Amino acid sequence: MPSSSERSSTNFLAGPYLDRRAELREDPDWLQAARADAGTLFLPIRGTALGVSGDPPIAAFVDHQHSLARTTPDESLVLLGWFRERRCVMVQLGDDADTDTDAARIRFEELRPLAPTLDSEEAGLLAYARALSYWQQRHRHCGVCGTPTRPLRAGHVMQCRSSVCAAEFFPRIDPAIIVLVSDGERALLGRQASWPKNRYSTIAGFVEPGESLEDAVAREVLEETGVSITASDYHSSQPWPFPSSLMLGFMASATPDSIAGGSSELEDARWFTRAEIAAGAVILPPPTSISHRLIENWFDADWLTPLRSVATRSWSGAVNR
Repeated sequence: MPSSSERSSTNFLAGPYLDRRAELREDPDWLQAARADAGTLFLPIRGTALGVSGDPPIAAFVDHQHSLARTTPDESLVLLGWFRERRCVMVQLGDDADTDTDAARIRFEELRPLAPTLDSEEAGLLAYARALSYWQQRHRHCGVCGTPTRPLRAGHVMQCRSSVCAAEFFPRIDPAIIVLVSDGERALLGRQASWPKNRYSTIAGFVEPGESLEDAVAREVLEETGVSITASDYHSSQPWPFPSSLMLGFMASATPDSIAGGSSELEDARWFTRAEIAAGAVILPPPTSISHRLIENWFDADWLTPLRSVATRSWSGAVNR
């Protein structure tokens, strides 16, 4: 079981980077106040591509006098909260939005390759913005009657425009478990066929309706590797907006004689010793992922040199598996 100090460490894309101030979403004048406030940070986003600038990249905030803040339709703005003690509003731009005047400063990039290069607080904010924008884009029509929807509560609710239906829809999050299984001396890792040679990671999968997290851990490990676990303990979680997951991390145990194999989802699943990992026999997930943290937690529990100091290899990009 992870220690309290290990659990208290924050995963990348998580943490108190934002004061959400959810009560202000009920204020009908929130947008008027945001546009009148010289301190408001407006964050442009186009689809799921986020506005950044500079090298290394930073969030490309604009102020209340900028044309993007003044001319973008009200329904395309979303109150994110207070970021670094300043009000922060997402500005969702259409493909035809005029950003030519900012071409030298603002560029739009997808978060998956971008995230590891960002400051951790800005990475969390941009992940939050991407998740909300993705959800809104996919809830433009009522799932009950098919009528177009409109944003309410500062963009955090989508409501059917039909006065008869008026169904409300809230942001969707898909829970997924991710687990490091150990038989004491070895860690169970798997790989997908599409990954380059020697890439391995922890076991993961979505939680199904009517299933507890612990049941999902046991089912996914058995389905994907053929290994039955004997116990599991919650470790930590990580928001993962690709597109809308919440990764729920676990540490689990299996009997020492367990035999692992591939499945329809994994090309291969096998056991690795700490010595093999330290020697670079496997390419690990990137340090920004919860999968890497789970491996690190297990590795550091019984190895003299911490994983971060070992000459292991990890693949680039924000991969969580």
